[in-house]
Amino acid sequence: MSRIHCPRCLRPQSHCLCALIPSLDSRTRVLLLQHPSEVNHALNTARLAALGLKNAELIVGEVFEDLPHRLNPPGYQARLLFPGDEAQPMQAYRSTDQPLLLVVPDGTWRKARKMLHLNPLLAALPRVTLADGGVSRYRLRKAPGPGALSTVEAIVQALQVLEAPARFEPLLKPFEALIEGQIAAMGEEVFQRNHADR
Repeated sequence: MSRIHCPRCLRPQSHCLCALIPSLDSRTRVLLLQHPSEVNHALNTARLAALGLKNAELIVGEVFEDLPHRLNPPGYQARLLFPGDEAQPMQAYRSTDQPLLLVVPDGTWRKARKMLHLNPLLAALPRVTLADGGVSRYRLRKAPGPGALSTVEAIVQALQVLEAPARFEPLLKPFEALIEGQIAAMGEEVFQRNHADR
């Protein structure tokens, strides 16, 4: 028998996170493009980010037919949050008159690159990157490299640069609760053996 899930956060009803999800305003518009393989992931941080930001939208797919429309909302300049040789630091957009449409691919690095390959308009967007040295709170997964953050962590870091002094840490509360719940479910001994000190 399958468990009843919350229709909003998609978590089992007994582990619903909705009470922890904020409702934050942002000048920056966030467009999350989620690879289908991430939708049912236990730690679906893109969904948490989309639910917690009033000016955010989450779309699931690999190929996005309506990108020309989505990437040109009136009054915004679109930028892709993704590393690259020509990527500008996020700080470069801190005091621009025109707000950003921050396009954020959500998936493994390999799947995110595939999404860019399948959507040339996406790949052609000017890119922005986060400052080096961000430390992930995602204690259940070994980061592929220094500065590797979950989707919600990357969005929080980006918004806090773009919209300082506004704070976006409340977006991390449901994420941290998810991690604590996963650790509790596996037991402290298993967590220490498999995940501690990574």
